[in-house]
Amino acid sequence: MDLTLMLQFWTVALLLALTPGADWAYAIAAGLQPRSVVPSILGMVSGYVVVVVVVAIGVGALVTEYPAALTVLTLAGAGYLLYLGCSTLFARSVAAASASGRPLGSSAWSRFLRGAGVSGINPKGVLLLLALLPQFVSPHGWPAPVQMGVLGSLHLLDCAVVYLLVALAARRILRSRPTASVVVTKVSGALMLLIGAGLLAEQVVPLFR
Repeated sequence: MDLTLMLQFWTVALLLALTPGADWAYAIAAGLQPRSVVPSILGMVSGYVVVVVVVAIGVGALVTEYPAALTVLTLAGAGYLLYLGCSTLFARSVAAASASGRPLGSSAWSRFLRGAGVSGINPKGVLLLLALLPQFVSPHGWPAPVQMGVLGSLHLLDCAVVYLLVALAARRILRSRPTASVVVTKVSGALMLLIGAGLLAEQVVPLFR
């Protein structure tokens, strides 16, 4: 593989991972829970593993070739983000849950699946990797799918580190500030709602034109 292209992709992928979005919102919400953030972060990374594999083997091209498939994916992603946004926005605060003796949160498997859903059915993530990966594939050396798999792995590493740091920072800084944690939790929920509504509007609005 071309080392220069790898470093260029890694830089771009890191900048994308550092851009706040639905993944950040979920990572912050996970950090404010009283349980481990690891299942949630692993879930988000696993969701992107599926996306990378899909793009690398060429299935991603089929999604862009058949708009109906992308529409279904977008609607599913929007619906899931709206559900998570509502759940986060109207959830009881960590401080209130602790005071009542009933810890906030669910099983590790449930948190893993939620994280996988946030990233795995995010159509923006699919299109982003579909647009980016081919641009950094060298015409020489390993087969294109293998190169895209390697590049995708760099993106997974970026996501794992950034989202883990975001979740831990939220826990360390905000857990000791109950008022601030409530505000950030509500903002995270509202952000997921806005992103989900935006994805939904992209599909619905054109129908009325």
